[in-house]
Amino acid sequence: MKKYNVAVVGATGMVGRTFLKVLEELKLPVENYYLMASARSAGSKVEFMGKEYVIEELTESSFDKDIDIALFSAGGSTSEKFAPIAASKGVVVIDNSSAWRMDPEVPLVVPEVNPEDILENKGIIANPNCSTIQAMVAMKPLHDKYKIKRVVYSTYQAVSGAGLAGWQDLENGLKGEAPKKFPHPIANNCLPHIDVFLPNGYTKEEMKMVNETRKILHDDSIRITATTVRVPVFNSHSESINLEFEKQFDLDELKEVLKNAPGIVIQDDPENNVYPLAITAAGTNETYVGRIRRDESVESGVNLWVVADNIRKGAAANAVQIAQKLIAYWENN
Repeated sequence: MKKYNVAVVGATGMVGRTFLKVLEELKLPVENYYLMASARSAGSKVEFMGKEYVIEELTESSFDKDIDIALFSAGGSTSEKFAPIAASKGVVVIDNSSAWRMDPEVPLVVPEVNPEDILENKGIIANPNCSTIQAMVAMKPLHDKYKIKRVVYSTYQAVSGAGLAGWQDLENGLKGEAPKKFPHPIANNCLPHIDVFLPNGYTKEEMKMVNETRKILHDDSIRITATTVRVPVFNSHSESINLEFEKQFDLDELKEVLKNAPGIVIQDDPENNVYPLAITAAGTNETYVGRIRRDESVESGVNLWVVADNIRKGAAANAVQIAQKLIAYWENN
């Protein structure tokens, strides 16, 4: 098997550091890694793959060397500027920001859901929003079997989704300090407010879930509404997902469909208090599904409780899994 060269852009950030952990675990066939970040972090050193790496400054000439794949997690403006530069040099960029997600020329990929879309890339592949990724892993096998016609999302999102500043707001808030990142205290509180409010009354995060779901499932007919809430949890997003299907379903069969789907761990034994928890999802790459029960208020509906580590499956692991699939496609063609 050929060995590839991979760049990690934003290697010192919260997601970037997790990129490195997941790359160590998944052991892709890589010859050289190049770790890049802004001028502020350039020159700092990180331990990775048993070696010490010096962080390079990201510049317009960073991709002049032989690089096959670049994993980006350095914010939207950095991606807007540097992803096209990298792509023009023959690099395939897997971007974790929101910059390219809704671009019709850019595939939006969850490897368990729509891996074939990877092949449509023109140099950039977008990583979906963290809350969308875990929902898609759980919903795609059910959409294939029963056809989803309506979705109601209610999310309970960890502070790490707001980066280091969000994490510190909870940490410091528990000590009684005032928030710096969020508009209100997050300690002992829930904020029904993630990202900015839009003219329709929804937040940007809510509309990301609506639009990204339709794009990933290639189905604009699905009716979707969302309420996204920041909760005082450090890591892992939890979601209540209510689905209404076009087809009838048997509940035991539906559970089997989920059990046999890739990337899903079923934790659904309410009699013994077994259901997905944020603390058990933390540090893993799987999506956990439980509280699976029929919605008795509609003709063909189900409720799911879906939990995943938002920094891993919701960001870094999903991107590295895309790279893994991309390499597999290259090897087989």
